Amino acid sequence: MKEETVIKVAGLTKAFGDFTAVNKISFHVRKGEIFGFLGANGAGKTTAMKMLIGISAPSSGSANVAGFDVYTQTENIKKSIGYMSQKFALYDDLTVKENIRFFGGIYGLSKDRISQKSNLLIEELGLEKVANSLVGSLPLGWKQKIAFSVSLLHDPKIVFLDEPTGGVDPITRRQFWEMIYKAANNGTTIFVTTHYMDEAEYCDRVSIMVDGTIEALDTPKNLKSHFGSDSMNDVFLKLARS
Repeated sequence: MKEETVIKVAGLTKAFGDFTAVNKISFHVRKGEIFGFLGANGAGKTTAMKMLIGISAPSSGSANVAGFDVYTQTENIKKSIGYMSQKFALYDDLTVKENIRFFGGIYGLSKDRISQKSNLLIEELGLEKVANSLVGSLPLGWKQKIAFSVSLLHDPKIVFLDEPTGGVDPITRRQFWEMIYKAANNGTTIFVTTHYMDEAEYCDRVSIMVDGTIEALDTPKNLKSHFGSDSMNDVFLKLARS
């Protein structure tokens, strides 16, 4: 059976005056895949993601996300995806329940559906004791896990995660990736940017950006074999230094 492609990118470019932040990148992502978009800070990862989620217009090239064109159908894209930004995406001055209700409303869910999803999310994350607490009072790790769960409220085809584990402890990072695996196993495509090279090992395939271009794209196993490296960190260092 042919695998469904949910993201198609060809020659996608973003220039700011004389500076080209993203330079003619091409790749595809399959349904249910965990696709790692790796690179050092400033490599162009976030700029590329902003084009794919419909909040930044490309300078040239083409891209199709969840069946919609990034130039002409950005509103359709936004309705079909989940997104968790690099900076914490929820409201600190609202409670956990209030955040869930608020974003459920933005995603167009009915009151009954929001109530069902809210109860399920709180139970799955073990948040019963803090459900009525302000989000701002919770540890960063909890905030990130709640934000990821909220990005899945409307059952999107694709979830874009922009460096979701930045600043959290190793145990929380592992728990977060367990949540990612669960979502992918349920058929949700995960597009995740990170500068933690060990997290590349958790992805089905990874691309590595260097100065706005994709310098390598394959499974972690194949990349390590190709570059004669024991870890993805070594692969990245070889690419960056070259």
